[in-house]
Amino acid sequence: MPASRPSRWWTLVLAAVGGYLTRLAFPAPGWWGAAFVGIALLYLALRRDSARWNALVGLVFGLAFFLPLITWAYDAVGPVPWIALSAAEAGMVAAFGAAWSWARRGEAVWRSGGLQVVVFTLLWVAVEELRSAWPFGGFPWGRLAFSQADSPLAPFASWAGTPLVSGLVVAVGVLLARSFVLARRVAALRTAAALGLALVVVLLGLAVPLGTLPEDGTLRVGAVQGNVPGQGLDAFGQRAAVLHNHVEGTYALLDQVDQGDLDLVLWPENGTDIDPQVDEAAAKAIDTAATAVGAPMLVGTVQYPPTGGRYNTAVLWEPGQGVVATYTKQHPAPFAEYIPMRPVARLFSKDVDLVTRDMIPGDRPGYVPLDSPRLGRTVGIGDVICFEVAYDALVRDAVRAGGEVLVVQTNNATFGHSDESTQQLAMSRMRAIEHGRATVQISTVGVSAVIAPNGAVSQRTGLFTADQLVANLALRQSLTPATRLGAWPARLVEALAAVTVVAGAFGAARVRREARGVAA
Repeated sequence: MPASRPSRWWTLVLAAVGGYLTRLAFPAPGWWGAAFVGIALLYLALRRDSARWNALVGLVFGLAFFLPLITWAYDAVGPVPWIALSAAEAGMVAAFGAAWSWARRGEAVWRSGGLQVVVFTLLWVAVEELRSAWPFGGFPWGRLAFSQADSPLAPFASWAGTPLVSGLVVAVGVLLARSFVLARRVAALRTAAALGLALVVVLLGLAVPLGTLPEDGTLRVGAVQGNVPGQGLDAFGQRAAVLHNHVEGTYALLDQVDQGDLDLVLWPENGTDIDPQVDEAAAKAIDTAATAVGAPMLVGTVQYPPTGGRYNTAVLWEPGQGVVATYTKQHPAPFAEYIPMRPVARLFSKDVDLVTRDMIPGDRPGYVPLDSPRLGRTVGIGDVICFEVAYDALVRDAVRAGGEVLVVQTNNATFGHSDESTQQLAMSRMRAIEHGRATVQISTVGVSAVIAPNGAVSQRTGLFTADQLVANLALRQSLTPATRLGAWPARLVEALAAVTVVAGAFGAARVRREARGVAA
């Protein structure tokens, strides 16, 4: 065995430390630079040739990353679903470890440090795309791009979206690892070159221009964080109290503005779990509040169709008229809002039966047309609900459909005082940058925030408190390169990643295993 090949157990230590450091890049604490170091350690941990061993290394990294990242799942649904979800996502990192072993076996890759940077990056982004789409529609939480809202790399999201930002994080991490390997070989010039290139990639983001000025006027909005009477899974056991809190929060806006000053009032997801389209008392309470403030309201509610199931819906309520437009959540959360394979899921947790009516997905993009008398035109509101902000296509479709601002309606009550809401806020900030749209994240309990098109947060609320936000949002209709390119960057990465794995597997037959045992 070559002397420079790391021992098996040392690779597991590197993987565990790397996974936890990568988690620290996400809120909280949000030390975005830790992602570079975490990926560097993963690269060093994967320098052995065995695909099976590297799959184990990837699994260890994934568990050390996902278990502490999504502790909010423990708070919401208990230990078994939390561990199961973390293990499933860690399995994707295990697949990455095996794929890297196969791709690296190609002679061109194992001989070239530069190609290793490229191929490692392609594979990581491709696996992120895979786990964001499969199984059950995917789980994009933990994509490296979502750790970079405060990083100089964040502006690159406007060029090619989250795949590019994630890829750059990986590239910087591998360059750091390469500089360590080269330094041990006393290759001073190559070490300096690797470090210099990593620094250039990070700092180059500071030169990426981000448009923030209004292009088509401004929209004056009020956002209501009404709070709930409890925490945990029973937070919405008192539906009337939740509705009352948000009605009272709407009246409280009049402490900051006069009647008629606002163009739109925003309520969060589940602002009322009493459907105002069928309940007269709820309709009267909402309409009276909308009339008092003198503005239409985008209200998060539910609908129960006679055929069964339920919809998670946002309705645009005009004072004196009622509902004039709607958006229905397209991507309900599996095992939370609907239960796939319920008999099997019940074997792991009886809590699945708390979901008594499965949520049905909507089939239209999150576009809500708002007739604005002040602006004399229809303003497009791009709307996504809760975890939908994590899905590239759903946010992009809302903007492409005509969204001039973005609204993220969410309900974080079931996640307690965990980091879920701040992790979601980081996603909303990245979406603002990606599409060049002013964004409001409005939650039942916080964190709610107003975000500029460059990702800067101008206002932010605390957790489990009633609060209101008033802001002028820049209306923008121009499309960023990322919005125009759509899914093409991700599809290209997936194709190239597949080619590298296949080429490596075939090329390995031409090279002795001992020769490729250590990376270049």
